[in-house]
Amino acid sequence: MSSPALFDFFLPCPRGLEAALAAELAEIGARHTGAAQFEAGAQVPGGVHFRGNWKAGMAANLHSRIASRVLLKIAHRPYRNEQDVYALALEQRWEQWFSANETIRIDLTAIKSPLKSLEFATLRVKDAVCDRLREVSGARPSVDTAQPDVRIFAFLTATDCTLYLDTSGEPLFKRGWRLDKGAAPLRENLAAGILRLTGWTADTPLYDPMCGSGTFLAEAAQAALNIAPGVDRRFGFEKLKQYDITAWQALKVEAMDAKRKALASRADLAIFGSDISGDMLEKARANFERAGLPRIQIKQVDARAMTPPSAAPGVLVANPPYGERIEVRGRGPRGEIRETRRGENDEGFRRAHADTPDSEFFQSLGDALKQRFSGWRAFFLTSDRKLPGQLRLRESAKTPLFNGALECRLFRFDLVTGSVKQRPAGDTPAA
Repeated sequence: MSSPALFDFFLPCPRGLEAALAAELAEIGARHTGAAQFEAGAQVPGGVHFRGNWKAGMAANLHSRIASRVLLKIAHRPYRNEQDVYALALEQRWEQWFSANETIRIDLTAIKSPLKSLEFATLRVKDAVCDRLREVSGARPSVDTAQPDVRIFAFLTATDCTLYLDTSGEPLFKRGWRLDKGAAPLRENLAAGILRLTGWTADTPLYDPMCGSGTFLAEAAQAALNIAPGVDRRFGFEKLKQYDITAWQALKVEAMDAKRKALASRADLAIFGSDISGDMLEKARANFERAGLPRIQIKQVDARAMTPPSAAPGVLVANPPYGERIEVRGRGPRGEIRETRRGENDEGFRRAHADTPDSEFFQSLGDALKQRFSGWRAFFLTSDRKLPGQLRLRESAKTPLFNGALECRLFRFDLVTGSVKQRPAGDTPAA
């Protein structure tokens, strides 16, 4: 009996999470596909390569919390101009993967490409795919940029062109449960990667004092309960001719059974959240319900007044607001939380509280950490590199991460009473 064909896959991810994704993929391969069907590949800025059979690609889609997509490598060759790109795309046997009845979308990205117009290069890839299918079937596929059946990605460096077929469809961070995002939402796969970087495990308390719509908390709960992040969504590979429905049904049934057992156990999760905004907490509760998660303890608290939610120390993680985001809501004259009422002028409310700038907010936040969270490890994701100084805390580690195109730092603070203990040199968060 011949062994199943192996394919080359590339999984893009938020920059800074490549090592975390590689470790996660190794676990997925060992747990769901078997060592013979999965070969780890190179880590490159912005993603990870691996080789595996079709089942491995489907398992990565279903179980990866960190990847943005699972791209199947179709072809790779040097190029010098748009005609070379067209020729490479025209040679590929697209009819093996889909027919002219499926709608398509072409996306092209480039790093240091000499081509003058990436839009024209994208058009040439589209022309080549359509010309190939017309040649072999007599019909051309239609383009649908909003909800295509098939997505094709072209990646250009200064010298080489690589063509990929997307097996994910919608980006993997779209788990299918988050409808209410709130302002400046954190993508689910970045949140999941950060949780992995913190070294947090399900038996350790986790607290997000600025939880917003609950992304960190939902990702932590799904990880703690071993719920596959893709169990409630559809994938692009379901539209492809190579779709192995038998293997997929086995993977999906396994994941659905694991979710049912986890929720039936009604295990108490040591996962806690709070936020100053009651509106955001309502959105978080709705998100948790859509995700089918057990009750997660969240309450309305100003982060400056936060207290540990558990007797045992744990991990505190947050994506703190800054600038005017802090002052959308504030405290009344006696310190009570004051919500912006529907229809009220937010801008005027911010101006009325202009005597509470960022520095005062973060100084009070730092005081709360030092005075009440002894023994905890605190992690803050921010694009503001001055955050440790504003908190008046000394970081024990900092990890560069990208939230989309925004360069950020994940600062780690190891808290002891009244100060921060300096960790030994070289001690960094576990990936």
